[in-house]
Amino acid sequence: MPDANSDADADASRESLRTPIVAVLGHVDHGKTSLLDKIRGSAVSEGEAGAITQHIGATAVPLETVSSMAGELVLADDFDLPGLLFIDTPGHHSFSTLRARGGALADIAVLVIDVNDGFQPQTEEALDILRRTGTPFVVAANKIDTTPGWNPQPDAPVEVTYEAQSERARGMLDENLYEIIGQLSDAGFSADLYWRVQNFQGNIGVVPISAMTGEGIPDLLAVLMGLSQRYMKEEMEIDLSGPGKGTVLEVKDEKGFGATIDVVLYDGTVEEGDSVVVGGVEGPIVTEARALLRPQALSEIRTEKQFERLDKVQAASGVKLAAPDLDDAMAGAPVRVVRGRPLEDVIEEVEQELSEIEVDTQEQGVVVKADTLGSLEAMANALQETEIPILRAEVGDIAPRDVAVASTANEEENRVILGFNVDTLADAERELERHDVKLFSHDVIYQLVEDYDEFVEELQREQQETVLDKIHRPARFRILEDHTFRQNNPAVVGVEILAGTIQNNRRVAKFEDGEKVRVGELSGMQEQSEDVSEARAGSRVSVAIDGPTVGRQIEEGDELWIDLPEKHAKILEQELKEEIPADEREALNAYLDKMRNRDPFWGK
Repeated sequence: MPDANSDADADASRESLRTPIVAVLGHVDHGKTSLLDKIRGSAVSEGEAGAITQHIGATAVPLETVSSMAGELVLADDFDLPGLLFIDTPGHHSFSTLRARGGALADIAVLVIDVNDGFQPQTEEALDILRRTGTPFVVAANKIDTTPGWNPQPDAPVEVTYEAQSERARGMLDENLYEIIGQLSDAGFSADLYWRVQNFQGNIGVVPISAMTGEGIPDLLAVLMGLSQRYMKEEMEIDLSGPGKGTVLEVKDEKGFGATIDVVLYDGTVEEGDSVVVGGVEGPIVTEARALLRPQALSEIRTEKQFERLDKVQAASGVKLAAPDLDDAMAGAPVRVVRGRPLEDVIEEVEQELSEIEVDTQEQGVVVKADTLGSLEAMANALQETEIPILRAEVGDIAPRDVAVASTANEEENRVILGFNVDTLADAERELERHDVKLFSHDVIYQLVEDYDEFVEELQREQQETVLDKIHRPARFRILEDHTFRQNNPAVVGVEILAGTIQNNRRVAKFEDGEKVRVGELSGMQEQSEDVSEARAGSRVSVAIDGPTVGRQIEEGDELWIDLPEKHAKILEQELKEEIPADEREALNAYLDKMRNRDPFWGK
């Protein structure tokens, strides 16, 4: 029966296409969760047509369901791909930093932006990661229903809902949408409203949606399906019966199972009893899949504890894998099924992938902790770009040993831990205080780097101020005519400060025929009959000088200088020039010129 065979072949080709993995990212409160809930909810209510499956950390929406939600926009017969798998990571995980095969785990991403709010810090961060991993994406401009005067059309495509709006509401929405398109352009992405985009490979489509009313969701699904079908069909062709490959989403303790890993499988299959190699903190972990778990139909996976056991799972899907020795597994690390291959080769493959994320560390630097391998990599890149050295970088919460490592740093600016999306264990909190180690933590990478930079700048400012307090400041001043109040022991004269700062207990010199002659030491200063410890350029003060006699070593009208030690002159010129006022710089330069006329290398 040749016909049956040809049918079987056609089925086999569709069988070997996996579901594209879709990540949803964006700034907090811009509607990531609502969007996922809406897709899940609508998919449930459309249930008859191929109900959706709830995976671990993901929601699978089959093609039939996508088609019934998107109506005319997605006709099932036009597509070979089996549907879409939306990754649904816990809020605090920035999913975009999970990696696979050296790129992002997601095949395609949706960047959710609040149409009223535009770009926010996490929007920029998500764009950075999408750019770096080369992940294709579309922008969902969410909350269009909050446009003043909006007339909602539940679950309608954009074109239909647009028609139903007043000119004023449309105008306001358009203004907001073009603002976002402009911001994308500033970030280096060519973007336009999705129906105007001809080539999605070079341009980003912006889809106006409302996660609350469902408006525009048909369009979003249509764009995701169309993009996947058109540009990713080849990548979706996998050997579904081959050994599974995946990435750890999260490591979790489960009652009755101990440490388990939530895995997104993007290639092949995993079966109960398979030998599996997982990336761990200390290197690859070799273990055996004891149970493959998935939530009971349509329960909310993050709260529901009732799992159903599966014999076998195939890509693309989200599954919880229970196995011994998973305590040290890392979020973001590779998972490989051994099946039919030498164990050594698989271990080497996992080592290879882990080593791609080796962070360059230095003898001196900061300690970095992040929630996943991908975010650790993103942190390391950001720190490298700003030339912040790293002493140690690891995945996991902040523990006492991290504090111990950070506390060994010689410089205060390195006695620091930078934590991205991680918690601090209680005993580590105590150690931080005891060891005087500073902790910076944030869920936006560049904010973390910025906070640390500000801390270092503040430290440097304080250090320079401390140095400035100790250093002799340059000054040039002149003895005023008819202002000798006492001739000697000490000589008390009125002076005008021409440039710089004079301070008590500083030596005084003058230049005669190019030679510096020391004349004495300042032992007191008064301004308007008040004792002062220093006086600035432009002031007239009376000074007491121990050593000279007026009329002999010094005369009225003489130009005097603060006698700068060579070491101080060098520090002022080389390190603090920008920190001192312009007139002080002028006094310093004039003093250096005089000294270097005799010795060109003085103070260098």
